Amino acid sequence: MANEECTHDCSTCSLDCDSKNIDFREKLNEYSSVKKRIAIVSGKGGVGKSFVTSMLASETARRNKKVAILDADITGPSIPKMFGLNGKVVTTEKGWQPVTTKNNIDVISINLMLEDESMPVIWRGPVIAGTVRQFYGEVHWDNIDYMFIDMPPGTGDVPLTVFQSLQLDGIIIVTSPQDLVSMIVSKALNMAKEMDIPVLGIVENYSYLTCPDCNKKISVFGESNIEKVADDFEVELLGKLPINPDYAKQCDEGKVYDIELGEIKNIVDKIIK
Repeated sequence: MANEECTHDCSTCSLDCDSKNIDFREKLNEYSSVKKRIAIVSGKGGVGKSFVTSMLASETARRNKKVAILDADITGPSIPKMFGLNGKVVTTEKGWQPVTTKNNIDVISINLMLEDESMPVIWRGPVIAGTVRQFYGEVHWDNIDYMFIDMPPGTGDVPLTVFQSLQLDGIIIVTSPQDLVSMIVSKALNMAKEMDIPVLGIVENYSYLTCPDCNKKISVFGESNIEKVADDFEVELLGKLPINPDYAKQCDEGKVYDIELGEIKNIVDKIIK
């Protein structure tokens, strides 16, 4: 039973409660190995989180790292489409086998397990959270250097499950230039703080549009205050990503791995050691 004095930090707690000795961490199966796990989170939907996840994974793979994407957005999976994946997950004695992209990224997603990927996943929160745990513990992750976890927006069941269960090495918060950005970022930051998860930094997507004629940067969604937000919360601003209609076209065609962005390279420089 929950205690009103609970700080969610069992290591320094003197209280006696039911969950004191429970280890919520999901274990990999005996054939799997994952060195680093980074979750890509957002306080709201529509900020291009899956795009950022795909770009970070693709750039990391270019550096001769073994990379995986765990698509934890069960009700809104988009990773397979971005990479043009049509294969299905199969089961072997080593567990579920992820589907591999053309640029050698191992992917697990609910859309790779459905007979018809257009059918909605109408499940309650605990079932969805359980599926995410299975994606981590029952899949054969073969010597992965970096796993990027594409999270659903908000602070609900799945983010809580991932934060508690997957032994994260850090999170990256994705946002866009809006008046509510401070509140949105604060929700993700406060959740990470409560769960003692390192915050690697913030990425602002849809930051600007470059005029094709004069190369002037246009703030389509208004002037950003992301620098101030990062300063206020004492979090590093990892980078700002532009709006480009060609990127959307390449994602729709399943060729996100062909996109190369200098801003993404700079971000990967900061998070990949």
